[in-house]
Amino acid sequence: MTSFTSRWRATTVLAATVTLLGGVTAAVPTVASAAVVDTSASYALVNRNSGKALDVFELATGDGARISQYARNDGAWQQWQFVDSGGGYYRVKSRHSGKVLDFPSTADRTGLVQTTDAGRTGQQFRLADSPDGHVRLVSRASGKAVDVLDFSAANGAQVIQWPDTGGTNQQWQLVKIGAPGNVTNPIKSGGPDPWLQFHNGYYYLATTTWNSTITMRRSRTLAGLSSAADTVVFSLAGRPNGCCNMWAPEFHLLNGRWYLYYVAGQNVPDYNPTQRLHVLESAGTDPMGPYTFKADLGSTWELDPSILQHNGKLYLMGSAMDGTQSLTITPLSNPYTTSGARRTISQPTLAWERQTAPVNEGAEPLYRNGRTMIVYSASACWGPDYKLGLLTLTGSDPLNRAHWTKSANPVFQRNDEHGVFGPGHNGFFKSPDGTEDWIVYHGNTSASAGCGMERSARAQKFSWNADGTPNFGTPVPLGAQLPAPSGEQAG
Repeated sequence: MTSFTSRWRATTVLAATVTLLGGVTAAVPTVASAAVVDTSASYALVNRNSGKALDVFELATGDGARISQYARNDGAWQQWQFVDSGGGYYRVKSRHSGKVLDFPSTADRTGLVQTTDAGRTGQQFRLADSPDGHVRLVSRASGKAVDVLDFSAANGAQVIQWPDTGGTNQQWQLVKIGAPGNVTNPIKSGGPDPWLQFHNGYYYLATTTWNSTITMRRSRTLAGLSSAADTVVFSLAGRPNGCCNMWAPEFHLLNGRWYLYYVAGQNVPDYNPTQRLHVLESAGTDPMGPYTFKADLGSTWELDPSILQHNGKLYLMGSAMDGTQSLTITPLSNPYTTSGARRTISQPTLAWERQTAPVNEGAEPLYRNGRTMIVYSASACWGPDYKLGLLTLTGSDPLNRAHWTKSANPVFQRNDEHGVFGPGHNGFFKSPDGTEDWIVYHGNTSASAGCGMERSARAQKFSWNADGTPNFGTPVPLGAQLPAPSGEQAG
């Protein structure tokens, strides 16, 4: 990751129908009817006319903040809980702000806002049945329906009340977030450069923070990561080298301890030239630590550390400048000590590796049936064509560039129809029962979103081709309900 632009919002196009994904069918999202709503769950409320979700405008948390519609991204500002008010009415509470939907007046065109929950009738709604499993939200105070003004399909369009006509702009699909037995992307909003491991019954997820903390989430279920708390596992504050701008964390269990590799730089305005590789060491076998600082891993600019294991030896992989930003590998004598010169093993020589800018980065190991592979990110992360490529070790020496063979075509890339742009910087994990292979990666929901904290972490299962290479298929749209990893236990 080499760009500093940051946006607060991610957008997507809701997949409202069954979508074929490289031969795999993604199920239609679970829909709650007017008669059945789960008060312990969170829902996205998606407008039938626009396909956009009910949203707290500009992520506001204050009383009186207006409610709009925005392309669905399943952020907390688009997640709503139903609080039973009795008599078939509910208050609709934001997971982001803790406030409830409110019409402060009974007049036509009154704008929908959020306010502190006082139980007023203007804060109470009943769910009226509409065709195809949709509902209308009807105010107890006015008898009028929640409506998108003037049938608008635009992001940020105002949501108002209007006499209940049953039009499509008054119909909402209630999509349960993280329905049991399913997982819905994103698994973390604002989660670039994700690294995920399943260990001793829990999923652990770390992502770029772009500050001086390294954080981790833990959940029994993959879906539960989306709402799990971020726990600070280490603070970089006060370090003379590598205090700030933490990127691309990865934690690997090696020799009975976890080693957490990351990129960080100095607290200076132009910090990018100061970014270096570093590693922490755990006190035991808990991925969340405690950790202590172990070593700096080089004195020159380098990004995206990962660990390759081959024939009982360890290698540090990274991305450094060698004419262009290229993939590098360095031998290790142990998880925190380099033992030889850094070598280049891949440069962005193919046209699809040079879109927006020539880049090879984010090298990640993948092993199967004795085959050693590297899946890496190519092209500029600040463009929509960031994507994944594949290297295969066809010789015996990982340090020898000639022993790696590059696939001629990308193996995972943008899909405009699904609203996924710049998918990359991935990792891999197994399902709890070990029978399935999953990829975790980040992506954007617009072509212009860039290379900042707006990127969200996503996961999906993948398969294998007859030639032994991975088949990642097509990146699934946000909101598509996917079966949870095999062997997952709720709780």
